[in-house]
Amino acid sequence: MPVAQLKLQLSKLHRNKLFELMVISIIVFSALITGAKTYNIDPTTTHIVLWLDLFITVFFLIEVLIKIASEPHFFDFFKKGWNVFDFLIVTASLLPIEGNDTVLLARLLRIFRVLRLVSVIPELRILISALVKALPRMGYIVLLMFIIFYIYAAIGSFMFEHINTALWGNISIAMLTLFRIATFEDWTDIMYETMPEYPLSWIFYLSFIFLTAFVFLNMMIGVILDVMQREHEAYYCETGQGEAGEVHWIKEHTSLMEQRLDRIEILLLENVKSKPPHQGS
Repeated sequence: MPVAQLKLQLSKLHRNKLFELMVISIIVFSALITGAKTYNIDPTTTHIVLWLDLFITVFFLIEVLIKIASEPHFFDFFKKGWNVFDFLIVTASLLPIEGNDTVLLARLLRIFRVLRLVSVIPELRILISALVKALPRMGYIVLLMFIIFYIYAAIGSFMFEHINTALWGNISIAMLTLFRIATFEDWTDIMYETMPEYPLSWIFYLSFIFLTAFVFLNMMIGVILDVMQREHEAYYCETGQGEAGEVHWIKEHTSLMEQRLDRIEILLLENVKSKPPHQGS
């Protein structure tokens, strides 16, 4: 069989829906096997689990080799970040379990095989990509939240330290108390503790909750949703699915038609210029 035809067959195999479903099933089964090792099981079952773990490792290795072989060139496989991620996870799981020096490391690395679900399922890839790309923008929101926490912690420490040192003793403890308030963990008990001496202290708590739990939290959600929408559009443009894919297809074909019309116009102009002018008798 020619090499090009073999690559085409391997490409069809790893893109086949049944094969993808099999890979997902093996990944889930691998997670169950890893969980089974945490129980006290008899030696016979332990032996079976070890053989199953070996089968899973060999299957993942064959799957990665199929993906590498299906690429037109060897290094094309490593141009995609998710392929590199799969390759590292699979090669790391080849570390032998036997031996006191490597047994703990080998078991820890095998746990990460569950993360291959992210690279196999496109929707999970979109979620992770959106989260990673949203982190820089979320960092500014986190920085602003830290400033608000710091200001309110300083105010709370100055005003309420004598009421309850365990909650407002210094600015770091006060920030932990404010985090408890932001998560609504018995925050009313803290507020009612200060209100007998400071009747208007409810303004302090409600304004802090409004800023952190409503404003900044919704800002973070908005950033994630915005980035996720862009990632979905990019995925649909790449795969040609959905409305974004159709719009991308129309734009591409419209651009091609414009280029062809420009070429026809240039050819017509050149043809007209090349003709000699008609001379009358």
